[in-house]
Amino acid sequence: MAALGDILTTPWRPCSRLVPDEQALIERVLVDLADRHRCPLIVTTGGTGPAPRDVTPEATVAVCNRLLPGFGELMRAVSLQHVPTAILSRQTAGVRGGSLIVNLPGRPAAVRECLLAVFGAVPYGIDLVGGPRLETDPAIVRAFRPGEKSAPATPLRKEPER
Repeated sequence: MAALGDILTTPWRPCSRLVPDEQALIERVLVDLADRHRCPLIVTTGGTGPAPRDVTPEATVAVCNRLLPGFGELMRAVSLQHVPTAILSRQTAGVRGGSLIVNLPGRPAAVRECLLAVFGAVPYGIDLVGGPRLETDPAIVRAFRPGEKSAPATPLRKEPER
């Protein structure tokens, strides 16, 4: 995912999966990535609309120990600035063990917009669940960690190019 490559300065290795829109299969892949591969961050793209085949949020809710509704709220708010249909989106996020799972929309421009909107909180969220420390390029997204002197009052975001 190009956006993560732009945001993260910490070395990382993608572990990509292409999964059909079947809830049970999505659940199995999320569990595998979290439990077996111990991926600290799992991002999904697509499957968050209101169509009957869009079941990614249901799969995420089914496998998470804790939900983080603020992620979806912020992503919809950011997307709504660009398209009125953002209110139809059902992005969500949650935690499974030491993994943070974030559902992103399917449109590439929206993926980047939403990732930039929420990523200021992602490294600290991963810290809280016992994951590795992630560093970001502060020119793109500044990771916010309470108590750090360099942390701004609000995360800085570079607007995506259109």
